[in-house]
Amino acid sequence: MAPYGAETTATQLVNDYADLIKGKVVLTTGISPGSLGGYFVQAIAKAGPSCLILAARNPDKAQQTANEVSAAQPTVKTRILQLDLGLFKNVRRAADEVNSWDDVPVIDVLVNNAGIMAPEYKATDDGFESQLATNHLGPFLFTNLIMEKILASKSPRVVMVSSDGHRLNPFRFDDYNFDDGKSYNKWYAYGQSKTANMLMSISLAEKLGIKHNLLAFSLHPGVIWTNLANHLDMETDFDGLRVADRTLGNREGWGEFKVKTLDQGVATHVYAAFDLGLNAHNGAYLIDSRIGNPIADTIKSWATSSLEAKRLWSLSEKLVGQEFPY
Repeated sequence: MAPYGAETTATQLVNDYADLIKGKVVLTTGISPGSLGGYFVQAIAKAGPSCLILAARNPDKAQQTANEVSAAQPTVKTRILQLDLGLFKNVRRAADEVNSWDDVPVIDVLVNNAGIMAPEYKATDDGFESQLATNHLGPFLFTNLIMEKILASKSPRVVMVSSDGHRLNPFRFDDYNFDDGKSYNKWYAYGQSKTANMLMSISLAEKLGIKHNLLAFSLHPGVIWTNLANHLDMETDFDGLRVADRTLGNREGWGEFKVKTLDQGVATHVYAAFDLGLNAHNGAYLIDSRIGNPIADTIKSWATSSLEAKRLWSLSEKLVGQEFPY
């Protein structure tokens, strides 16, 4: 089989992995129509998973995606889960709901796809900068609260949808809230949250890989114009991104974005969730349906450090108010 790359599509991978997808239970967050998550679940539905759990902040949008899946693949069961990752109480309620489903005893794959990108500064009701809460702390809490069902799978996987935007900031352990917004930069905050996604996958792999056979990966889907960027002004906001990159000395500050189609953008989701060749690379960061190359790709050392991962895990437990002593 030829190696996969930037042009590889989800359609191609679903065809290649059909036997691996069939019969699986997959929970995906952020599955609104027009999103990467929405396209991902529609793509893998063609291979006959036993159940697709569709988690979204807006249940009406989740229902719309469920209807589209059912219309195309009527034999695939869907479940809708209302999940607002920016509120710990809602995350706990959603996890309790999932854990109460006796007819879904196992979750084979959890894809933490939901996220927000570069909003104006806002603190959540729990007191955290919104991107930190929605992109990292919420998924951290949710994943660990449903971990028993994930580990009940014969081949459990957790996929963290990160970004090469992790280049914009390491995790700010001493000031993750940007001085309560006083020193806030929307792109640096986005970078911090995407770094956190990568570090979380490393911790999961190290804590649960050998002992419980869990595989965990993070990924960069590529640049795809989806509803994630609907609130951004193409000129002013993306000028701010370019300024941030130039300030940090990142090559992206002088280059052009290479845009992917949705079908190409979701390919690495499918690769991370089902490829058997990844079994020997637990915790890896993936890009273009392959393992990231630290030299050729944008991969910052602060996002691949086991030490940083351990520090973040301990801090995250403190911030969500619960320990998960694996």
